[in-house]
Amino acid sequence: MNENDAETKYAPMKIPERSSCQSGGDAVASLKPDNKSEISFSDGLFYEIDYETHPIQGVGKFVSKPQKIKPPGKDEIRELFYKMRDIARANRTVMSFYSRSFSRGDQKENAKIFYKQAIFMKDFEDDYPEKIPFTSYFPYYQLLGYEQLRTYFTWRTKVRKNDIGSTSLSYVFLYIYELLNIVGPADPQDGLDKLVNFRNTYLSYDKSIDKYLIRWIKEFHIYYNIPGTFKDFVEKNNLAELYPEMREPDDFALYCAISKYDILKSAYFTDENSVMITECFLFVLNEINKSFEEAGMDFNNALFRPTKKKVRWLPFRDALFHNYTPQPDRTIVLSESEIYICRKNEWATGTVVTTEKGRQFIGYVMKQIESILRKLTKYKYRLTANINMVNPDTIQRLEKSDINIESLVRNAVLEYHKEATKTIVAVELSSLRRIRKEALITQQALTVEEICDSPAYIPTHDIFEEPDEGEIALTSDEWEDLKNVLNEIETQALVTTLKGEAIKAIADSNGIMLEVLADGINEKALDCIGDNILDEDFRIYDDYIEQTKGMVEQQ
Repeated sequence: MNENDAETKYAPMKIPERSSCQSGGDAVASLKPDNKSEISFSDGLFYEIDYETHPIQGVGKFVSKPQKIKPPGKDEIRELFYKMRDIARANRTVMSFYSRSFSRGDQKENAKIFYKQAIFMKDFEDDYPEKIPFTSYFPYYQLLGYEQLRTYFTWRTKVRKNDIGSTSLSYVFLYIYELLNIVGPADPQDGLDKLVNFRNTYLSYDKSIDKYLIRWIKEFHIYYNIPGTFKDFVEKNNLAELYPEMREPDDFALYCAISKYDILKSAYFTDENSVMITECFLFVLNEINKSFEEAGMDFNNALFRPTKKKVRWLPFRDALFHNYTPQPDRTIVLSESEIYICRKNEWATGTVVTTEKGRQFIGYVMKQIESILRKLTKYKYRLTANINMVNPDTIQRLEKSDINIESLVRNAVLEYHKEATKTIVAVELSSLRRIRKEALITQQALTVEEICDSPAYIPTHDIFEEPDEGEIALTSDEWEDLKNVLNEIETQALVTTLKGEAIKAIADSNGIMLEVLADGINEKALDCIGDNILDEDFRIYDDYIEQTKGMVEQQ
């Protein structure tokens, strides 16, 4: 690069002169787009510039003007949630409220706070456009954030208007907890109706709720002492499939279940002979009942009795439920296999069982009937029914009442067969129905015997009476408790699985859903021994095989 080139490249250029300002003029005057238009300085769009205090001459600095900050609008819903949360914060054990511990103590405390908060929010309605999911075990309000609370209460508002839509399962159980605590419903009857209606609708979204609701619906009816029997409630709401124990068996099936002799496994009990055997048994039973009445004895009350030992019962065990009102003393008999007793606000449960002497007596009657029918129908194989099948004490009591059970059964079978071989069979159906009703309501009379001191309620001619074992008490033997509360179908299922066989056949033969049967066993095991005994494949856990063997061998 030569010298001339350098001079050419770096030649000086004149900078245009800056517009002059009048003395005392505003520094922003030159910013006017049009000198003819006026600019107001009161609209807050301009800053004051101070030239005097800046260290560099001719340079100014902005001077901030004070501006009033407007407070945000009041969120009344958020304020309401704050007040709701204060209910929990005011509790002295609030730290346990946020823990993930699911001990009985923490659950009880959480249930109490949940109930108070639920009452506080029982009339709140919302219309939040967002849907924020939420997942938690034992859900309660304190775990939900602001947007989750608004999502839940918006969904609940629609549900209460019978617009039941799908949502997070934890929101669903939060609503169910409210119903169990009668928060929202007008009364317990309304609460049960809402619970059943919600269950029937929400099953189309998630069937898993039935794992708990099947049990909670029954416990709701028991705990709140809903008018009418649970059996009637089940029939009215078409829930018989969920509660097979509430199905009214025919008389023959009922007595087969308690008999020491299993006539259903007999080679003589074929499709061809089943109707004849069934009708003959019912006819003979009717004749026996007549003889007992003439002797001043109650056959049905003699046959059944409640268990002497009972176990504690916690209603709605797997829910946040607060026992907010003391329960009156009462006894509720659900069926021959379920009794619930409340004493001083504490609940216990047990079963109604057949006396051992009663089982022996029915076993003999069934076997004797079959033995005579085999002879009358000229069956190729004979069968002998020994009177020694009956307890000696029972025979002695019968003899004192001038009842010869061998002759009574024989004559009744002969009379039935004589009439059955005619064109018209004469069987007193009205009497058979009466026997059926009496057999199924026996437990009610037995319950009266349990709680009444009056001798009028105690059978004085009970030929199957067992020795008195003293007052009913809560047993400390967990496996003994479990043995007492299991019904015969559940015990049979355990025996079957101990043999390495599947229990589905047991469930099918008794008209019970396999899952319902297994859940029933596990629920009773949880109450008695504190753990499930059947795994997901409906097998007994290895840890409990020996205890289960010992338990069922005592049956």
